[in-house]
Amino acid sequence: MTKVVPPVEKNEYYDAVFEDLTHDGAGVAKIEGFPVFVPNALPGESGKIKIVKVKKGYGYGRLIELYEQSPERRAAPCPVYKQCGGCQLQHLSYKGQLDHKQKHVKEVLARIGKVNLDKVIVHPTIGMKNPWNYRNKAQVPVGEREGGLIAGFYQKRTHDIIDMERCLIQQSENDEVVQAVKNICSRIGIQAYDELTHQGWLRHIMVRYGYQTKEMMLVFITRTKDFPNKKSMIAEITAKFPNIKSIVQNINPKRTNVILGDETRILWGSEYIYDYIGNIKFAISAKSFYQVNPEQTKVLYEKALEYANLSGNETVIDAYCGIGTISLFLAQKAKKVYGVEIVPEAIEDAKRNARLNNIENVEFAVGEAESIIPKWYEQGIRADVIVVDPPRKGCDESLLQTILDMKPKKVVYVSCNPATLARDIAILEQGGYEMKEVQPVDMFPHTMHVECVSQIVLRKN
Repeated sequence: MTKVVPPVEKNEYYDAVFEDLTHDGAGVAKIEGFPVFVPNALPGESGKIKIVKVKKGYGYGRLIELYEQSPERRAAPCPVYKQCGGCQLQHLSYKGQLDHKQKHVKEVLARIGKVNLDKVIVHPTIGMKNPWNYRNKAQVPVGEREGGLIAGFYQKRTHDIIDMERCLIQQSENDEVVQAVKNICSRIGIQAYDELTHQGWLRHIMVRYGYQTKEMMLVFITRTKDFPNKKSMIAEITAKFPNIKSIVQNINPKRTNVILGDETRILWGSEYIYDYIGNIKFAISAKSFYQVNPEQTKVLYEKALEYANLSGNETVIDAYCGIGTISLFLAQKAKKVYGVEIVPEAIEDAKRNARLNNIENVEFAVGEAESIIPKWYEQGIRADVIVVDPPRKGCDESLLQTILDMKPKKVVYVSCNPATLARDIAILEQGGYEMKEVQPVDMFPHTMHVECVSQIVLRKN
């Protein structure tokens, strides 16, 4: 077999035209058909690049000089943007970001799902009026440098912490709390956790913020159960930040990249803070899953409700229901909603949130959706609408088969990964369904992530 030699060499310079973006925001150029990924380059631009790595089927380059600049290029406002791994698109105008996300959804649906885009509407991406300071949860790793504590996000593709005073996509109140805690802990000699030695006390600082209520929760994630200077630290923090309603310690003694451990202790105040999405109230604990952009979550869920098109007589099943956010939205318009989720703590949160809102036409069960839903079917429960909001890996194949067996009139698919959405749509279309329309929603401005809501209906024979 003849060995294929790449048409580029490491440390050599080439002229390149950029055609697209990768999943992590790098520009894509093709040199004699060979793809090269170059950070900080945008589609429609051209320039000189230096090849820094060559793989069998692709390479990586560094942008040396721009010949032609995109009209959508912007100066990134964040001073650590190029080092930090949190955002990928600050150098692209917000309009350019929204356009790219719509284009990405279309391309993936056509390529992977074989969706006929002449028959399926992929709407323009719904963005935010102010696409900054939207994140309601900060999870910040803590380290040490020159005897003091640092706190920030990891540098791209490393576990090196970039010390930062504020993050432009984070709620500013969260930033203020993180800085105050870092300074207090530095002053009293708290040691940061060291991944290499598995020593030190403070691993992460987490802050949660109620978008509507302004309530805040502070979580110390520590390696050990002790808590030095607890009383004085709590007194100083609560005096400085009256919106803090809960201070929690989460203990994670394991050598792991997983942030939260199994044990949680309430140090001061309440176990929960509260927030609203629309007119639905949610109790949020340290370990609750709750969308980090509640403003856009409302947009997303209202679109799901619109696509379900409920009259009040329908039975709805919400697979992957989490803490009941979509279920409770749907229950306002449905006759009955059944929610299923594999995480027991999430189901307890869902039941609590139903009680909190006096919503009685919902029922929640713990287990795998592909196991629970067939049991409901055997019990005579017939869903008119099934809503799925799976993790990035998409729907389990057996759940898709269950949907095909149950044959609800509509499927509303909420997706955080257009690629697995496209894969699952292909399976549903082979089983008698057709996609009608897709609405991309920008839940995470300045990143490559895009959420979608899809309306899928049973094909009429």
